[in-house]
Amino acid sequence: MHFVLVLLLPLIFILKLVYSTLWVPWRKQNHFRKQGIDGPAYTPIFGNSAKIRRMFAEALSKRVPFDHDVVGRTLPFYPSWSKMYGKNFLYWFGSKPRLAIADPDMIKQVLINTSGSFQRVPLTPSSRILFGYGLPALEGEQWAFHRKIVNQAFKMERVEGWVPQIVDITMNMLEEWEDIRGGRDEFEMEVHKEMHELSADVMSRTVFGSSFEEGKRIFNLQKQQMHLFLKAVQSIYIPGFRFLPTKDNRERWRLNKEICESIRMLIANNSKKNRRIKSTAESINETIANLLTWALVLLARHQEWQSKAREEVLRVCGHNKQHPLEENLNDLKIVSMIINEALRLYPPGVLVNRQTSKKVKLGSLDIPADTQLVVPLIAVHHDTDIWGEDANEFNPSRFLESRRHLAAFLPFGLGTRYCPGQNLALVEAKLALAIIIRHYSFMVSPAYVHAPKLFINLEPQFGAQIRFTRIP
Repeated sequence: MHFVLVLLLPLIFILKLVYSTLWVPWRKQNHFRKQGIDGPAYTPIFGNSAKIRRMFAEALSKRVPFDHDVVGRTLPFYPSWSKMYGKNFLYWFGSKPRLAIADPDMIKQVLINTSGSFQRVPLTPSSRILFGYGLPALEGEQWAFHRKIVNQAFKMERVEGWVPQIVDITMNMLEEWEDIRGGRDEFEMEVHKEMHELSADVMSRTVFGSSFEEGKRIFNLQKQQMHLFLKAVQSIYIPGFRFLPTKDNRERWRLNKEICESIRMLIANNSKKNRRIKSTAESINETIANLLTWALVLLARHQEWQSKAREEVLRVCGHNKQHPLEENLNDLKIVSMIINEALRLYPPGVLVNRQTSKKVKLGSLDIPADTQLVVPLIAVHHDTDIWGEDANEFNPSRFLESRRHLAAFLPFGLGTRYCPGQNLALVEAKLALAIIIRHYSFMVSPAYVHAPKLFINLEPQFGAQIRFTRIP
């Protein structure tokens, strides 16, 4: 009897492997093909993940012109396969099917999720080290409870109360710039680093009430952690692998321990509610830093809009070096348009995904349960069918009118899972830009290499070098 079991167990394992890696993918691929949805051929066990990694490596190895047609560099598989199979297509990550959707009506249905059929994609244990049990990891009543706390932390009334602090922190940064400038007419800064420090300072002092140095230390540790997270999500998940003492795993363990210790110290003198907004603060810090970086690069490149923004700031805030006040925010309309256009061309996240919890109808398509749906946000933001033939050009005036599909502009997501830090991101960006524009004119440095790269957010691969001139 035992001998028979010994023979049967390998056979059962092989049959299960064949079923899950061959039969199920073949059946699902045929299901979508019958509905007119095609895609790259499935490779057993690995799917298309190796091909996608090669596409990313090739895209990052190439120099690109200084324009804003960046979809091919930041999400290379989407333009390549959408040309072959259409805007909606099926591809594979391991044996898991992923349906890319770029139709605004479908996107709206998925993200607003009135049916409750489109859930977040479950985190792997490696991902959970980064996100913990914050909002990205939760569902149902737990998510609703934590979301309420985070919404209160970042509600507009509270954010507007932080305006004087944000102004003071930004002015402190400019005082440091003046020390660097010395007596020179012109000086150069790598603004990506500067904007990260500014954002971390604002976040740590307003949200957590901590010192800049401790906030900076935490965010720097989290940035290292994000590098390891990105490597993990680009690989097929193998159960138990995270327990092996590999170089990356040891580094993950060390960083997680240091971050947890720092967070415990940080909240010791503050509300326990801060524990619940940790993961949100991480993502907001990255979002604001990259938004400000791309806005500065765009204005350094497009001097006419820099001049328009400066004229508006002087008109709204006065010519006597006054700083923006809370009541000035709604009057900075050109600055708002510039921020929106920066978010359109260089959104914080280039895609968002969901997973069907049951069989569901999406538009005219029948979607099986456990199908991942991928929304290529950056491709939607650059879609000429939505934005016109100048979709890859910097044109803030397109935001003079708001007549567009609800799911065509998604820098902070849509539906109940939109980014709760949206208010802080927009207010801080508006204030910081207005102050910088008022005190300096600036242009792109010859040292700048235009190389947008997908990290956790979209950021300049080699930094953002800008030359500043003090305005008397």
